[in-house]
Amino acid sequence: MTIQLNGETHEIQEGSTVSDLLNLLNMQNEPVVTELDGQALTQQEYASSVLLEGSRVEVIRLAAGG
Repeated sequence: MTIQLNGETHEIQEGSTVSDLLNLLNMQNEPVVTELDGQALTQQEYASSVLLEGSRVEVIRLAAGG
């Protein structure tokens, strides 16, 4: 199935969750902010947020520095 990940087309397995996507991207232990179809998600919502055909996902990696 096809989703939009940070504005680019990305293929994932049907029934995948945001948590599955982060695992696929090797970002499961990274500090990130994630948005699904325009709604910000909490980390607790990742496992229950199922991606659908055409879902729009934005993942922003947080970085500290000065």
